Amino acid sequence: MKFALVFVLGSFQFGASPERAQDADRWLARDKLYHFVGSAVIQGAGHSVLRATGSDYRSASITAGAITLGAGIGKELWDRSQGRYFSWKDLGADLLGGGTAAIAARQLDR
Repeated sequence: MKFALVFVLGSFQFGASPERAQDADRWLARDKLYHFVGSAVIQGAGHSVLRATGSDYRSASITAGAITLGAGIGKELWDRSQGRYFSWKDLGADLLGGGTAAIAARQLDR
């Protein structure tokens, strides 16, 4: 089992892309805004749907966060499989967007 996990994670070769793609990956770029907003929408919608179907606040927040994180990681793995750069900065923007929506949900869900 450990071998399979190491093999799968090692085969992605995170960050092993041409330097031009890494240089173009700026913190303040339109792409980061898309990641931020997309993750905020996923987090907020997921939390809302889970609360509307009877989940308590804690489980709705955790599940929505897991869905948001999974979507962000899945997007970057998809980019990598298509020959594009796996961006840790995109994941950072995803975390900021999801976290912002989680804070907003906490303030609204009192």
